[in-house]
Amino acid sequence: MAKRQVNLLSDIELKRLVRAGESIAKSDGAGLTFTLSAAGTATWVLRFSHSGRRHELTLGSYPDLSLSAARKLAAAKRVEVQQGINPAVERRREKARKDWSVRQLITDYRERVLVTFADSTQRSYGRNLKRVESGMGSLSVRAVTAADIVAEIERTKFGWVETFTLWCVLKGIFKHAVGKRLINADPTAGVMLEAIIGKRPPIRQRLMLTHEELNVLMNAKMRDVNLHAVRIALATGVRISELYTALRENLHLDEARWHVPESKTGPAMDIPLAPIVIEWFERLLALAGTSDYVLPARLSNRLSRHDGDTFVSKDAIREAIDYWIENHEPKIRRFTPHDLRSTMKSHMRRLKVSRDISEMCLNHKVPGVEGIYDQYTYWDERKAALELWAAYLTTRMRDEEWNVTPLRGAA
Repeated sequence: MAKRQVNLLSDIELKRLVRAGESIAKSDGAGLTFTLSAAGTATWVLRFSHSGRRHELTLGSYPDLSLSAARKLAAAKRVEVQQGINPAVERRREKARKDWSVRQLITDYRERVLVTFADSTQRSYGRNLKRVESGMGSLSVRAVTAADIVAEIERTKFGWVETFTLWCVLKGIFKHAVGKRLINADPTAGVMLEAIIGKRPPIRQRLMLTHEELNVLMNAKMRDVNLHAVRIALATGVRISELYTALRENLHLDEARWHVPESKTGPAMDIPLAPIVIEWFERLLALAGTSDYVLPARLSNRLSRHDGDTFVSKDAIREAIDYWIENHEPKIRRFTPHDLRSTMKSHMRRLKVSRDISEMCLNHKVPGVEGIYDQYTYWDERKAALELWAAYLTTRMRDEEWNVTPLRGAA
């Protein structure tokens, strides 16, 4: 069989045909055809056979797609045909696929995925979604490459944990894009955070405030609301988020009980309240006025964003502690709200509270099978332990000698 002739056209001939302006179709060979409509639109078309049927694929317009470029593109498409791919079908699929911007993808991710997460995750992810919108929101989702992902991570100047959250957010939104078939491949695949910002720094060891430091802290020269919040956090061992989001309706002071609802960080729990802790709560409620929250927001712009009532900023207590430490004499070791939990745990063990009861006071889940089957709340045991701890803190507040007998029978 005779070989098909190719490269039948020339640039000179193409220019002459365009000037003539007549409707025409001229073959360059091997299925590549130059077409000119009566309206003067010049187009390259590739005609080919696939699965026994004839197909046409528009490659592009002339002169945007030159003769040499059209020949190269046609050759590439013929290779696809030889590999069993129908380029005309692939073109139709590509056109049918939505070409979203990253900003549009993030909007859809917020509506369909982010709302299913816990409130704390929604807040941390929300911060980073705004950063991604600012950095690459205008880019087409299809155009994003691994290099863009790396650049977005390197652009931020945060600590390791926040950068890790940004990395998780990027992986999340592009996984969502793959799931919607906006893209075939995830550009975050293979992007390793350690290769960009290094290994995670060693986790800071929790500290135990000493007998003397507790004496200083219990009499700290803070604003009344901050001092009582710190005292309550220290006396109850709650996670600081459980305190700053606490609702007035969950305090049952007449029953000496604080109900902490279930959250991402722990199951629901009723905390026994020692008499001195009830006094501190009563003072906070008086300071809270008509707010539904034990620690209401203090800034007008935060209140205005939440219809006039919400809880205090998540950083307010930490910032109050930092400010006090910075401006206090004599100096005390720098600590975080979470260190109040490790302080309670450590001193409870010193006061002969059993390991299991001290863990339950912190609302830690008992590990293994025992944690699954043991549904006893240990209310009386926890009450005794927390009252012993509160009595110790009271001596620190009053600068008195400790003379209370530790619990007996601790394991």
